Amino acid sequence: MNNKQENMQIEFVDVDKFYGAFHALKSINLSIPKGHFVALVGPSGCGKSTLLRSLAGLEDISSGKINVGGQTVNDMPPRKRDLAMVFQSYALYPHMNVRDNLTYALRLKKVSKAERAKKADEVASVIGLEDLLDRKPKELSGGQRQRVAMGRAIIREPQAFLFDEPLSNLDASLRVRMRKEIRALHERIGSTSVYVTHDQVEAMTMADHVVVMRAGVIEQQGPPLELYEKPANCFVGGFIGSPAMNFVPATVDADGNSVTLKLDSSPSVPIAKKLQGGRSVLAGLRPEHLELCAKNTKGSIPITLSAVEATGSITFLFTSDTPEMVIVADGNQIANDGDRLGMKITPENVHLFDPETELAIGET
Repeated sequence: MNNKQENMQIEFVDVDKFYGAFHALKSINLSIPKGHFVALVGPSGCGKSTLLRSLAGLEDISSGKINVGGQTVNDMPPRKRDLAMVFQSYALYPHMNVRDNLTYALRLKKVSKAERAKKADEVASVIGLEDLLDRKPKELSGGQRQRVAMGRAIIREPQAFLFDEPLSNLDASLRVRMRKEIRALHERIGSTSVYVTHDQVEAMTMADHVVVMRAGVIEQQGPPLELYEKPANCFVGGFIGSPAMNFVPATVDADGNSVTLKLDSSPSVPIAKKLQGGRSVLAGLRPEHLELCAKNTKGSIPITLSAVEATGSITFLFTSDTPEMVIVADGNQIANDGDRLGMKITPENVHLFDPETELAIGET
């Protein structure tokens, strides 16, 4: 995110948040350029929702600054921050129809009835609810209710949209469709969006910029594929990607160009960098980068399968090694529990981490 400072829509500067003795946010620094879609992702309790709620003004920060549109908003009430929030719960007024739900904030601002009706029609067209304006929330599906909640935010024309796990209440197939719709909506409106989710797939598929958090700290941030291809530490490597990255203790060989994995067969695999021989490392191997082959294939790692789970499009295979490894293969892989096979991986796909600091290891 190398945009010039004047293009920054939202900034967190050394933001800390305490709940009594609990340090929920720890010196957060984050800049979001105008028009970007940023996802805050991490496990439960990592601080992502607290960060979003602090931006919205629903939580007071303990120290630091939050800037919106170049203005510090620390002491500004939520209604004056010009930010629209879409919650996990739709929070629609059950006694109002869709049109009145959409225009409620405009009515409070004393916008004329004619102008409210015009804007309701415009927004309904954007979110695909033109034929449902006279229905009550109870007559809508979950996806339609979520659209109304988004439309209610859009009609205000805020500086930025804040999404707090908006798809959590939807079933799997509807979540996939709504991901696409939210992203398409973002592209049409050209707004700044900050999206909180615990689902790394949502973050990877929707955002321009992903911020991975843990225990109140930003572990890494950047474009989605950058985090996938170059994780800064074991946590990011394990969190981004599904199934999670396999971590195997290893020792750098004397030549410095390969590592011996601490598996039952003690295999040696080449690496794409030069390291000091004898050094202990953690090898990170993504399940989708592991290729099955015949048992005695040259350069392969001998494995025994402990379990095979076929899903139709892909198959998950588990090894009997300690630590257990997961392999992802395309299609209905012809393999069975107990099979002895080979496994290969290219040097470029071997990620190396320091076993003490868990930080990624560069070439020395």
